[in-house]
Amino acid sequence: MLEKLNPDGIVAPFNNAYHHTVVIPPNARVAYIAGQVGLAPDGSLPDTLEAQAEQAWVNVMAAVRVAGMNADNIVKITAYLIEAEDYAAFAAARARHLGAARPASTALLVKQLLKPEWRFEIEAVAAAPG
Repeated sequence: MLEKLNPDGIVAPFNNAYHHTVVIPPNARVAYIAGQVGLAPDGSLPDTLEAQAEQAWVNVMAAVRVAGMNADNIVKITAYLIEAEDYAAFAAARARHLGAARPASTALLVKQLLKPEWRFEIEAVAAAPG
């Protein structure tokens, strides 16, 4: 359903973790997933960086599933990290949750998220046949 492309003439996707271009077909249902942080359902924040990354991805995938979609329907991911060193934990959790799906992706380093203890925020766009 989604057309995933990597154009000739530009560098290959970093770590082969995404596609440069994802095309949504006409009449598709589109879900915009608000930024998800590593908060557990009870509002607690896991103690470790890895657990926080895992919980952020669990939250993203729950929001995708409630729209009747899965990882293969994700069109675009935007991730905000406060430390470059956190990328490995983010990427490991991403690989576990996205598997072979390779949505278009952007990762940004930011000074801080809304709360200083939050290390990651991940937003997504997903699409499925209408």
